Amino acid sequence: MYERMLNKQAVPTIEEMTKHCAENAEHFSMINDWLATAFRTEQKVIFPYGNKYGWGIGHYKNKRLVCNIFAEAGAFTVMLRLTNVQYEMIYGKMKKYTQEYIDNRYPCGDGGWIHYRVICREHYEDVKKLLEVKCS
Repeated sequence: MYERMLNKQAVPTIEEMTKHCAENAEHFSMINDWLATAFRTEQKVIFPYGNKYGWGIGHYKNKRLVCNIFAEAGAFTVMLRLTNVQYEMIYGKMKKYTQEYIDNRYPCGDGGWIHYRVICREHYEDVKKLLEVKCS
């Protein structure tokens, strides 16, 4: 379940990644298009961080990483880092599912990383709010 695209030798197209997300293909496409349009991010198909992460789309603004979005079978995961202040700002507006990701973030300096799996519309809406905070 939620298998990632792990064949490093076969570079997928964005269309292949979208198809891999199956029932969440529309959300995968929408989040990537929204970031590129609303925040003018540059998109790159990437295989970062070693073999367990697999293929994804890196979003960059002024050559700085905004987030990585990894295609998964039936879902996708958004990996992003926010500061503690940014998390505190948005925490009360998030669903319990999202709050659990924030509570269990991987600490890094003043803030931390989350790997947020999107499997439905509610998750899509919450991850958009997180990304708005990141890009503002």
